[in-house]
Order: sequence, then structure tokens, then C-alpha cells
Amino acid sequence: MSKRTFGAFAGLAAAGLLLAACGGSTTGTSSSAPAESSAPAQTSAPAESSAPAETSAPAEPAAVPKIGVILPDAASSARWETADRPFLEQAFQAAGVEYDIQNANGDKAKFATIADQMINEGVSALLLVNLDSPSAAAVIKKASDQGIPTIDYDRLTLGGNANYYVSFDNVAVGTKIGEGLVKCLQDGGKDKGPVVLLNGSPTDNNATLFKEGYEKVVKDAGYTVAADQAVPAWDNTKAGTIFEQIYTETGGDIIGVASANDGLGGAAIAVLERNGVAGQIPVTGQDATDEGLQRVLLGTQCMTVYKAIKAEADAASALAIALANGDTAAAEALAEGSVTDTETGGTVKAVLLEPVAIFPENVKDVIADGFTTYDRVCTTEELKKKCEEYGITP
Repeated sequence: MSKRTFGAFAGLAAAGLLLAACGGSTTGTSSSAPAESSAPAQTSAPAESSAPAETSAPAEPAAVPKIGVILPDAASSARWETADRPFLEQAFQAAGVEYDIQNANGDKAKFATIADQMINEGVSALLLVNLDSPSAAAVIKKASDQGIPTIDYDRLTLGGNANYYVSFDNVAVGTKIGEGLVKCLQDGGKDKGPVVLLNGSPTDNNATLFKEGYEKVVKDAGYTVAADQAVPAWDNTKAGTIFEQIYTETGGDIIGVASANDGLGGAAIAVLERNGVAGQIPVTGQDATDEGLQRVLLGTQCMTVYKAIKAEADAASALAIALANGDTAAAEALAEGSVTDTETGGTVKAVLLEPVAIFPENVKDVIADGFTTYDRVCTTEELKKKCEEYGITP
């Protein structure tokens, strides 16, 4: 499995310019109407969603290369609208290709409708972030039947047979979370005791991989698991309710929380704050959101994991541009790695990037990388003092 650090893709946007020789004038459609996401069924094998009728005739090919992008929602993580969308737009605009970016807002029926629209319009490549594997697999099959190459972005669609997959090494992400929690516990003199595993959506294969990573680290370090709960659709409100129930049922007898992302971690920390123990019980996160970085600086969240989304978006856009222009050789050269689809046993060609653990001491690296800014993180007098303490300057 070939993995790359986030710096390795600094030149991909420039490469995209070369790949876009067939592109015409740049046009962009970037549709989004954020809404609360509807939670997928909480089952180990999600039910097949009803798919719209098959297209009756092959779509007319686009006159110039056009790339379709379907984002999953605007509620589970801020990243989709604040980071992925603008980074993808910048890459497509720089390459001079047409594009259409839409957000399904957690609705599988809307996801399928958007896909049908893009397929019927004859997009040259389809980049998607699934809501669950069965519904996305149906979309990938439709696209493939029309000769449209597909890229799974960030989440692998099990059984989908996408042409390529672009993401981070998600077991490594989970391992970073577990290692971060163990470090915070041991730094606090807690060498044993019960921890909570607050996991992502049961329909998201990434959540399974994250848990695989941090559960192993936590158990190998000798800690016990007080509770192990998935959060449907990564819903932060549901995460707060779930964690409050855990905290009540355990009588608060927990020493740490391995939380799968910053949103879930923030929900758990809100419960701990109400009980007057925030900062005393280490809580992890992921995504290096502004709120997560702020909590890391303030000490209520022990760490987060930074995934350089610009590098991920650059890798995905370079692949999409190559495929849209029919340059499969360039696409093959970009995808040096592979992952196993656990449903089919097959392999999917992949670009996998390495995550970085973030503690107070290296929050400045996330800002220096351009992922966020001093003004977005250091927003209060207390935070400005912490930023100064850790070498973060305007």
C-alpha cells in the first residue's frame, strides 16, 4: 500500500493544467442548500435504497470535459462545504475544465437524483462521497454503464467497483487517535481504566477503519472499554444524547473518550462541561476543525487529527481531470496504491495520504499549511493568549 504525505501533492494542481488540454472555457456550478441530514438505518448491512429508473438511452458526451462532484452533507462535518468544495473548485478552475459540484445534504434519494442529472448531462467523470455503500454502488453502476469513470472520494463504496479511490490511510487515522488518547492518559498519570469509544456512522466504511485503528491501540495499551457506541450519520446532536446516556449509566466512571471526529468529540465535551469535568477526561477528535483546534489549545480536547484536505482535493481533481480528458495513463500514474474492497474481495486503485496528530504544540503547523487562519482560531482573549503561548501569530 503506497501512502503519501500531504506535501507530496503540492504540484498536482499544476499537473491538472497540463491534463486539461481538451478543456474549453471554464464554467462552474456549485449547488448547496445545507440541511440536517437524515440518519441512515443503523444496521450492519444497510437496506438497498430505492433507485430511480434506469436511463433509457446512453447520455450524449459532453462537448468539453465536465466533472460531476457529489458531496454528502453539510451537517456531519464542516469540511465538505468549507474546505473540500472550495479546494476542488480552485483546482478545476485552474485547469480550465467545466464542473458541477452539488451537495446531497444527507438525503440518499437526492444523491441519486443528482447523479441521474449528471449522468444524463454526460459528465466526463464522476467524483462522489457516499452516504452509504448500497446507494452509492447503484450510482457507480449507472455511471459505469454509460462509460463514465468514477472516483470514490474520502469514503470507499463497498461493492461499488469505482475506478479509483482517493483518501487518507484511515486505519492510520484511527491509530493516531488511539495513540493520542493513550499519550494524554499517560501524561495525566492514568495507566489503566475504562474508556469510551464514540464511533462514526455505522454505514460509513471509514468509521469502521477509524475504530479498527484506535480500538487496537487502546486495548493494546491495557485500557478497558466502558462503552462502544456508533453515532448514526455522524449526527452531533445524537452523539451528545448517546454520550450523556453513557456518562449516566457509568456514573461518570470513565477516564477517556476515543471520539472519531471533532464534531462527536465536541458533543462529548459539552456533556463533560455540564458535569464540571471537561479537561479532566481526555477526548480525541479528527479533521482539525477550527472548533477542534480551539478546544485543543484550551485543553478540553486532548488532540485532533489533521488530514490535509487540499492535498486530498488536489489528488482527486488531478485524477478526475485526467479521466475527463481520456488520459488513463496519467490517472494510472497518479494512483500508486490500492485498497481491498472487503465486500467483493477485489482491489481498487488508490491514492492514500498520511494523517498528522495535532496537539497544542503543533496547532501552528495546521495554520502554517493554510488550512485555517489565526483569525478563525484565535478568536477570544483567552484563545489569543493560548495562541501566543504556542507560537501562533497573526
